[in-house]
Amino acid sequence: MAPILVLLSIGLPWIGAALLWINEIRYRDDPARFPNQHLLAVIFSAAAGLSALLLLFFTTSYPVIQLDMGQFFGELSFVPDGLGVFLTAIATVIGSLAIIFSVEYMRGEDQLSRYYILVLVFIGSMAGLVLTGSMLFLFVFWEMTALCSYGLISFYNDDPKAVAGGIKALIITQVGGAGLLAGALIVYSYIGSFSINNFLDKYHQLPPMALSLVSIGFLIAAAAKSAQVPFHTWLPDAMEAPTPVSALIHAATMVNAGVYLLARFYPAFADVPDWKTSVVIVGMMSALLAGVMAIFADDLKRVLAYSTVSQLGYMVYAIGVGGVFASQFHLFSHAIFKALLFLGAGTVIHTVKTRDMRWMGALGREMPFTRNVFVIGALALAGLPILNGFWSKELVLEIGVEGQPAWAYYVMLLVAGMTAFYTFRMVWMVFFGNERRAAELILPGQQASHIHDAPRAMRAALAPLALGTFISWLFAGGLNYLLVSTLPFHEIEPESTLELVTQIVTAPETMIALGVIALGLAAWWWKDHLAGMASSFEWLGRIARQNFGFEWFNSWIVELIQAAASSLARLQTGQLSWNLVGLVCGLILALIYLAWGV
Repeated sequence: MAPILVLLSIGLPWIGAALLWINEIRYRDDPARFPNQHLLAVIFSAAAGLSALLLLFFTTSYPVIQLDMGQFFGELSFVPDGLGVFLTAIATVIGSLAIIFSVEYMRGEDQLSRYYILVLVFIGSMAGLVLTGSMLFLFVFWEMTALCSYGLISFYNDDPKAVAGGIKALIITQVGGAGLLAGALIVYSYIGSFSINNFLDKYHQLPPMALSLVSIGFLIAAAAKSAQVPFHTWLPDAMEAPTPVSALIHAATMVNAGVYLLARFYPAFADVPDWKTSVVIVGMMSALLAGVMAIFADDLKRVLAYSTVSQLGYMVYAIGVGGVFASQFHLFSHAIFKALLFLGAGTVIHTVKTRDMRWMGALGREMPFTRNVFVIGALALAGLPILNGFWSKELVLEIGVEGQPAWAYYVMLLVAGMTAFYTFRMVWMVFFGNERRAAELILPGQQASHIHDAPRAMRAALAPLALGTFISWLFAGGLNYLLVSTLPFHEIEPESTLELVTQIVTAPETMIALGVIALGLAAWWWKDHLAGMASSFEWLGRIARQNFGFEWFNSWIVELIQAAASSLARLQTGQLSWNLVGLVCGLILALIYLAWGV
């Protein structure tokens, strides 16, 4: 049964994408005759989500599919262990909810089939990324998700900012892809296999220097993919994508791939000198700097993007202090409440036609359903009991105390207070605040009635996420069991939900963290009384709006790659016959090399 469910989880979205593509070609001259794009996308994404949920009952640490791809490519294998299956469930279920939301959000958009094709291909690729047992094919799926992300960020290809954001995301994540591929090739050169489990079992066979290089390459890959310092600036620019894409790819799935990579290979790298310290520093700096940038941002989606970078920093930090389960538990919680927040933001943006929170306010009375579900997600983000974000974030902080270093724990504690501050600020500016702002939302020629609550399709996506934000922490014990029973190299301590809850509730660090969160909430509530103190931080706001100088570094990478690509473009003669000669000659040389190697 497991092989069938693996194939369905990966293949169903791709089949849906293929059908959409075929029908797009068939009805290209008369798009009105192809009215079922929404239905096709919903059916195939929902079926993939159901397959992934069923796969939770068939987890194993052994490959269930193995295809020999030859001497140089090794085996294409799929291992439905707990770590891979639970991330597959997140990708497919939240993917199907994002597509349901898109039924209303993308209604009337041009090139709708292209949008759904890219989303469906992404969902299948993300499932393949976390289920494959081969480092080489992990890289292949890694690049497929990056390509889909690029296509969706620049979906509005008549908008220069969207195109620039897509190119930037593609290039920066390719830097990470290079690190991943280099590490995989080093491993293959020493153990003669791309098998992930084989590497985790035999990593001692690599010389210390080689293992260090692999660990650095994988850390670079993770930082680039998960938008961590110094590569974090691509994610805010990716907010030019349609909001359901931001919810799926840039909050709940693709950006988690870097965290997944660190968790997957943690047993091999844990003893590499200074590797864990480096991971802690990357996570801590990302959480802190992104938290500051969120405080000074006025764009609703950018606040959520900076918040995503910051929460991913918590997950990376947790891995650095040895809390693999804590990182995945927070990944689980974050995927749910951040998808809820992004889709809730999409509902607001869809009706008010702006992302600037300074032109919002008092929307709660006209959008009560959206306000309620958004507040639920915001409370989870802030880490307030009893929502899922509280339990997972407190577990990360508790592991941080045990895992040391103490200075990093204090910074993460500070970030918890900052998160509460900017979350309360965001909610207040959008749904409460001055009624005058709600009136200013009305654009010339519009009537006040144009501000409306979430339509039915949007509610169908938001309601399950709001429920999940309330109850998903109850599955912490089940997630722990999945990881303990199917990850033989990670040595995760088995704990039930009750044991985890008891541990968190009785820990002194929990009360300290709640106190810091309360201070963050109070700081916004009493902002008028603290206005004098706030003015002294204007310099920090100016630096934060410039991404603390990291924009220069990322722009330099993008410009360098684009310059290299322009130089290589000279190899393109524009004459088909000479291009074919070049391809044939390259193929002959490759065949000679392979024959000589054999």
